[in-house]
Amino acid sequence: MIGRTALITGAAKRVGQVIARELHAAGANVVVHYRTAADAARRLADEMNAARADSALCLAADLSDRDALLSLVERTAAHFGRLDALVNNASSFFATPLGTIDEAAWADLVGSNFKAPLFLTQAAAPHLRRTRGAVVNITDIHAERPLPGYLLYCAAKAGLLGLTRALAVELAPEVRVNAVAPGPVLWPDDAAFDEPARRRIIGDTLLRHAGDPRDVARAVRFLFNDAPYVTGQVINVDGGRTAHL
Repeated sequence: MIGRTALITGAAKRVGQVIARELHAAGANVVVHYRTAADAARRLADEMNAARADSALCLAADLSDRDALLSLVERTAAHFGRLDALVNNASSFFATPLGTIDEAAWADLVGSNFKAPLFLTQAAAPHLRRTRGAVVNITDIHAERPLPGYLLYCAAKAGLLGLTRALAVELAPEVRVNAVAPGPVLWPDDAAFDEPARRRIIGDTLLRHAGDPRDVARAVRFLFNDAPYVTGQVINVDGGRTAHL
């Protein structure tokens, strides 16, 4: 990916940070998007720039603000002169059992998991068409096999999966659009899944162990770098869990 520029949303922490490191190691210039994790974003960008001068930039944006999305794309293109790869990774995740869903949960979960990827890709499309670039959306295996208690999150990710395929149609033939759907590769920071729940989830995988965020990052890199004839597809990185559920 030498000479190409990748914009990764939610790249300061967790899976997004690992994706950013993977693409940077492959030679890409990287834009580390964050909303509130300024210190983590700056540390990551500083580390990348120390390894390769002027190869990383951290930019703050509220993805619920359409003007901020356009500005994020334009600042990326202005700094690096091009945009080749977009990773829609930023995501909210919390339980919303039926009967508890309100407008705030709707705005947060649908906004981060569906609305923001749509409008960010729309803003990025002219740049991606010029570079014959690609988009990778981070969905979830629960987009197709819902997780009890997480109704709105699963529905929003299902929307993102459908959006992936629709965008592949809309942006062809210049731009490829695919998705990576992680399974159990990184547990939430809160106590949503206790140890027995984690064991049950891992027991549903065919490989009988949790994955690693690097498994997701490698799949993202593959779709950008080594899959020129792949578009409109989803790769489940889940240890075979979707084949078993």
